[in-house]
Order: sequence, then structure tokens, then C-alpha cells
Amino acid sequence: FVVAAAVQETGVVHTISGLVFGKAKTEKSAIAHMVLPVASFSAFMNNTPIVAMLMPVVSDWGRRNNVSPSRLLLPLSYIAILGGTCTLIGTSTNLIIRDLIIKEGEARAVNGVIPDAFEALGMFEMAKVGVPFVVIGSAYLLLFGRRLLPNRRDMIERVEAAPREYFAQMRIEPVCSLIGQSIEAAGLRQLPGLFLTEIYRNEQAISPVSPREVLCEADILTFTGVVSTILDLERIHGLVPVADAAYEADAVKRRTMNLVEAVISPRSPLAGKNIRDADFRATYNSAVIAVNRGAERLQGRVGDIVLRSGDSLLLQTGTHFSRAHRNNPDFYLVSEIAGARPTRHDKRYICIGLLVVLVVLMTLDLPRFPVEIAAWSVAFLMLATRCVNSGVARNSIDWQTILTIGTAIALGKALDNSGAAEMLADRIIDLSGGTGRFSLYLTLFLLYALTGFFAETVSCKAAAMIMFPIAVTVAITLGVNPKTFIMGTAFATAATFATPLGYPTNLMVYGAGGYKFTDFTRVGLPLTVILALCATILIPVFWPFE
Repeated sequence: FVVAAAVQETGVVHTISGLVFGKAKTEKSAIAHMVLPVASFSAFMNNTPIVAMLMPVVSDWGRRNNVSPSRLLLPLSYIAILGGTCTLIGTSTNLIIRDLIIKEGEARAVNGVIPDAFEALGMFEMAKVGVPFVVIGSAYLLLFGRRLLPNRRDMIERVEAAPREYFAQMRIEPVCSLIGQSIEAAGLRQLPGLFLTEIYRNEQAISPVSPREVLCEADILTFTGVVSTILDLERIHGLVPVADAAYEADAVKRRTMNLVEAVISPRSPLAGKNIRDADFRATYNSAVIAVNRGAERLQGRVGDIVLRSGDSLLLQTGTHFSRAHRNNPDFYLVSEIAGARPTRHDKRYICIGLLVVLVVLMTLDLPRFPVEIAAWSVAFLMLATRCVNSGVARNSIDWQTILTIGTAIALGKALDNSGAAEMLADRIIDLSGGTGRFSLYLTLFLLYALTGFFAETVSCKAAAMIMFPIAVTVAITLGVNPKTFIMGTAFATAATFATPLGYPTNLMVYGAGGYKFTDFTRVGLPLTVILALCATILIPVFWPFE
């Protein structure tokens, strides 16, 4: 959780997300462009922050290309889930299964020797079936699944009745990645809720702005648009607001600052003064970033705007500005902007390096440096190098997931100790018909199906804990390799598509895409059945019954 938060805070995922769609212009090509980057990232990160980061990117692309988010968000969730089946750290259920295998091996060790069937999973061991899962699942979504997706056109049209359009200017710093790119290539032409009105270059105004205009260092770009997209602009490395000379462009200093909206009251001494003369920094310890004046479209330089009663200001403020000025008669209203933390661009290479170290350590799985120590060490280094602060790290921890895992461990133990696991195992064996070759494949399929049912209706983590002892008991009873059935359980819990309850990312896109419960069943159930058949065929190839 902490490492994933650091990857998000430093803008590593955001940097890549801008490249996801490339030149995709159709719905099918958009889904195809998502497969490689989303699956690759989800193989090494928790899926939840990946989907959280890409949801607005996907939705914005849909709005720009007249494609409903309902046609894209469900594939985004599914591709992230598929990618998570490729590595040990791709999803938490893989780590749960690994831990259970280790404990079972220790319990069955003879003279300190752990049976081969209970050797811990390697970093890329699951890729043997996980990569085919990604290929088959992606092909299904592109060829058949997308035809079953709902087309909720109203999701495109659902915007604010009267969005506040702010007038802002952004300067291109020497380190900005936009230098040398055309307006169209930089993605500044079709930003949702934002319009590039002109460019100031060497004190000369360029207007209207051609899509082919190439951006240069020190260009000042003039935008009108909604707050959320202006904040997205600010997250672009090297693109900084210039509305106030005192603005803290240094991201290190900005981490102690907040972004706040404030509305000027008739009694305010700011009314009748332009921003440059108002001396905001000295009076309020804050800097003006952008200005809104109702339906009126402002022009000129932001610093030259003469403020009026009712103007809304977007401010960079100190930590306690809202508390200090909530009752200040100079303002009608003071409210903080949620999710406006500056991206830690200066730490992204450190974060990438630490992430690579974590992957290498988990791949090698050194006896003196086990997975747990590797994860803790890298998380500590992420904090020590300030890739993520302690507050964000604490908030990133999903305690509900941890509690679910903890209680599921107890439930799995109860099934094993009470004999319920053995009873269910006997029932599965009776249904499959014995120990013949076909019967073993049928047993694996039934075990996969039962695990999938628990994962879709309870949770994937609980399903892993409940079904692991059953899988081991089935294998021991039949006298076959337990690893075969354990891997069936692992893939069934890691690949859940038929309900929004099965995986957190499904719930995340549920409301944003305007989906119904039945949408997941219609699109996800065929995919679940296809992958169950694939797993039944492929798992015995890499983890044989004998």
C-alpha cells in the first residue's frame, strides 16, 4: 500500500497514463492501447491506485472522442485484474496463497525438509498461466466483450449545470516536457472543460492558437476552464501558474501549501484593486493562481485584472488559511480544494529505482531477505526519501482489506479444524467421479468454479482462505500433487469479473461508469467461464497432477 501510494504521489503512473492512448481515435483502439500499459503496471502494483489514477484519463478521452465512459471503464478494471495474475505481487490474493503454502509446507516438513509441492511461489511463477490469461482476456474484450458493454450516453452529458470557468495563465519552465511539442501533440487542444485562448511569447500574443503551434521555453499559456482541469495542468512537470509573482513554483515548498477557493465580498479591501497591487502574499500569506467572474470571460494578463465583489479566486495558501479566514468579512466563502496535493516530480526517479529494487528482491526471494523484509524496507525508504509523506502513507493503507484477510484466515482455519474442508473435498471428489485422468481435470474445474463463486459473492481474499485447505485436502485424498489444485484456487481468486463485489476495482468503476449489477454478469461471466476452461487445461501442464 505504501509503495503504491509513493508511485502515485511521484507522478510515475500519471506520467505513463498520458501515453496510454497514444493516437487512438476509436473505442476498439482505445481498449487495445490500454492492454499493455495497464496489465504491465498491475503486475507490479496494487490494482486499486492504477485504476484510480487512470479512471479520469479514460473518462476524459471518452468525452473528447464522444465515447461513453461505460464503454471503457469496465475493460479498464478487467485488464488491471488480468495483469495482476502475472506476478506474485500483482494482487494481494497471490501473496495470501504464497503465505499459506509456506505455512502448510512448514507443518508438513519431515526432518526440516519441506515437500516439493509446498515450495513458495516465485515472483514470476504465476506468469506461466497469467500471461495467457492477459492475452485471452484482452482478445475476448476486443472481439466479443465490448459488444456486450452498455452504452450509457447520459454519462457523457452529465456535467455541472453551470461550471465555474477560471481564467489562468501557466508558464513553461526549462524542465517542462512540453517544450518542442505542438499544441495537439501535447494534448492541450482537447482538454475537457478547458480552452487554450492564447500564448504570450516574448511579450507578443499569439491568438487564435493553431494546433500545430510548437511550444517553447518561457511561453505563457492562457487558459479558461474548470478547477479540476486547471489542477491537472499544474501536475504537468515544469508547467507552473504565473498569476502571482510570489507563487511557489518549487514543488518541495508547495507540499506545505493548500489550494483554496475564496469569493470576494463587497466589504473586501481587494475590490477595485488589480491582483498585482493587492499584495496578496503580504496580506493573506497566499498567492492567486486563477480568477473566475461568473459567465464573463476575462482577458489580458491575470495580474492586471481588477478584482470585483463576487469574484472567485483560486489561491495557493498556507496550511491554516481556511481556519484563519473562514469568518473573515473580506470573503463570502472559503473552501479547500480536495485532492490538490502537488505531484512530487523531483522524487520520481528515486521512486522508480526503489520500485525496481523491490521487484528484484521479490524475484530473487533471498533466504536472508524474504518478501516481507523487502517490502518493509522499500516502504521505509520511500518514506525516508520523501517519495511519500507519513500522512499519505497512513491513509493509503486499506484497513478494511487487512481486516478481511485477518478474519478470512480464521475462517479458513475453522473450516480445516472442524472437518468442513474435508467434507467439501469429499463432495467435490464424488461429483468428479474418482481419480481417472478426465476426473482429475473435472475436479480441478469444479474446485476453480467453487472458488470463483466464493470470490464473486464474499470477497477474493476470503475465498483464498476458505478454499486453500479444501484444495489441499482434495489433493491429499486423491494422492496427487497439491500444487495443481492450489494454483487453481490462486487463479480463481485473482480473476473475478462476474459481479462488482468480486474485486475492489469493479466497485470503483461501478458508479463512475453508470453500470448496473447485471452489466458485470453479462460481460464478466463469459470471460470467467473461458478463463476457467483455460486454467483447467494450462495449470496441469506447468504443475502436473503427478
